[in-house]
Amino acid sequence: MRDLFRRFAHATSGAVGTPWAFLLAVLIIVVWALTGPLFHYSDTWQLVINTGTTIVTFLIVFLIQNTQNRDARAIHLKLDELLRGVVKARTGMVDLEELSDEELDRIHAEFQTLRKQRENDSTTDEQAQVSSAAE
Repeated sequence: MRDLFRRFAHATSGAVGTPWAFLLAVLIIVVWALTGPLFHYSDTWQLVINTGTTIVTFLIVFLIQNTQNRDARAIHLKLDELLRGVVKARTGMVDLEELSDEELDRIHAEFQTLRKQRENDSTTDEQAQVSSAAE
């Protein structure tokens, strides 16, 4: 059951993300709009499009979310593998997605500090190069 849903979700997600799916949706809207005068713009005429779009949106959200969850998991695993393979990489960074928001904020602040230090170092290096070139 799980594999069947995975394959269905993947195929559907791929199909609804195509230009053809978009054109089909536009065509449905145009046909619906053109039939307005035929049905005297009745409440039922409006209810048809509202109900149809609500149902389709509701179902597609679950399918796309399933595909996104799988893709995110695969990307995390690939990145984890790269972290394990790089000699100077901090393997503690593996599974960061499991950390609390506070822990992620702390690591983010650490990287901001590192970036600022690197910017300061590169500015100092550039100034030294300009000074030595002037001499």
